[in-house]
Amino acid sequence: MRLSLNQWTTKRWTVAEAVEGCVRHGVEAIGLWRQEVAAQGLAETVKLVGDAGLRVSSLCRGGFLTDGSAEAMADNRRAVDEAAELGAACLVMVVGGLPGVPAGQPPAEGFSRDLAGARERVAEALTVLAPYAGERGVRLALEPLHPMYCADRAVLSTLGQALDLAEPYPPELVGVVVDTFHVWWDPAVYEQIARAGARIASYQVCDFLQPLPADVLLGRGMMGDGVIDFAPITRAVRAAGYDGDVEVEIFNADVWAADPDAVVATMKERFASLITATVS
Repeated sequence: MRLSLNQWTTKRWTVAEAVEGCVRHGVEAIGLWRQEVAAQGLAETVKLVGDAGLRVSSLCRGGFLTDGSAEAMADNRRAVDEAAELGAACLVMVVGGLPGVPAGQPPAEGFSRDLAGARERVAEALTVLAPYAGERGVRLALEPLHPMYCADRAVLSTLGQALDLAEPYPPELVGVVVDTFHVWWDPAVYEQIARAGARIASYQVCDFLQPLPADVLLGRGMMGDGVIDFAPITRAVRAAGYDGDVEVEIFNADVWAADPDAVVATMKERFASLITATVS
């Protein structure tokens, strides 16, 4: 299984520094974030990645479709265009929470509690965005998030829900993300991974810390530092036919504060012992 550094794991690094770090540590793929690509410059990022010979395992992120706004759709079209320029294996879609509930913020006055309606808006948006992505050779990857993020970040909480939304489209156009942090708890996860098959567009790994920090967004830990059993999930993903890059994506204040080179070294060690070794 091939290791990819998701850029957010070494958040202190710019795109240029992350690319250099991947080369220095022998990591052959990178998952990029749009705001960091914008800061570096899209054309410069394309050149940096190409000159380094790296694969772009994903671009994060599109989505936040539940407010139904023209602005959101325009931004998603831009995200698709950026993914096409970068040659990214997929554009990760974090679909958004309840309308009027900003990510990480209290609900706005008059926010919507219509969860079913929010999910319908995502389905409606895909009917517009998926053809646009298809014309540009970009694969959308719907990412279900842990239910604690349902209100403000993703009304898709299970892999099954993401697959239901993806089903009307060819697998090469709309796939799903299997992220251990978000799906490990789901009693149906192995059944749904098998169901996903060729729709698995990205496999992301990190651990689920216990206890969670006050900011639950930062509760993602280095593999082996939390409660997830990676072996059965990884074997299930491989059995489903996924043979792409495996991204390590960590949101954690202590990891971000550490020396990025030390983080990548630890990441490689844990990947070898907890991910690669489970399917060898």
